[in-house]
Parts: sequence; structure tokens; C-alpha cells
Amino acid sequence: MQRAAKPHKARAMAKRFQTPGAPGQRQLRVGELIRRTLSDMLNRAEIHDVALNAMSITVGEVSLSTDLKVATVYVMPLMGGATVDEAIAALARNKHELRRRLSSELTLKYAPDLRFRADETYARLDETRRLFSSDVVQRDIAAKDDEEEA
Repeated sequence: MQRAAKPHKARAMAKRFQTPGAPGQRQLRVGELIRRTLSDMLNRAEIHDVALNAMSITVGEVSLSTDLKVATVYVMPLMGGATVDEAIAALARNKHELRRRLSSELTLKYAPDLRFRADETYARLDETRRLFSSDVVQRDIAAKDDEEEA
């Protein structure tokens, strides 16, 4: 008769297959919940700050520390209404109110400390497109296609 695996061994095996430095499943799930909740709060203009409510801000990603106590929120203002620095300053001014509302809407043991950063995903995407459209890369792609056909 086989014995069931002990819980501490099962956890050790699960951690063994995780990529070091990669966020865990719980970090990703809680980060997505925080992202959706913050987006909804900003879209509904629930914070009593005229400057913040006048901006249209998208929340691109939320990454959490391993203990879920610090959340880094990547944001980008839309439609050219405000600069990234103005949006981050307005969010930082109201981070205590945002954190309080997050804690009331989510069932977490601790409401994470919010840190706002510029979302540079779009800038990296533009740089990637520029690189792929360069003559050198196009020449290499065409040369590889010619090798595969031969």
C-alpha cells in the first residue's frame, strides 16, 4: 500500500518546477484582480479629485511583491489629456484613498501599498516594430526564406 505524499513534499516539488524570479500563480491572480478593480474605480470617477477624474487612465498591469504587500501599478493616460507624470502624480496624491477602496472591495488579508509607474509597453512595441521594419532585418528574413525554399 502506497502512502500519500506529504504536503510539505508536494509544495517543495511544485516550487522546484517554478522559474526563479517568475511571479507565482497567486501573485498573478491578485494582480489581475487589483488591476480590474482600479480600472473600474478610475472609470467610474469614484475618487474625489477633480484633476484625477478629468483624466482617462488605463491600468496596463499590476505586479505584486512575493508577500503581496507592495503592488506596482503600470498606468498610461489616454487621449493626450494629461502627461504620464501628471497622471502618476494625481494617482500618488490619492493612493491612500485608492488603497482604502481596494481593501473594501477585495477580500485580502492586507491591502497592498500602491506604487505607480509609467507603462512603457507601447513604447517597447513601437521600438520592436521599428526594428523589424529596418532594412537589415528585412534582408535577413528574406535570406532565411530563400534558404528554406532551397
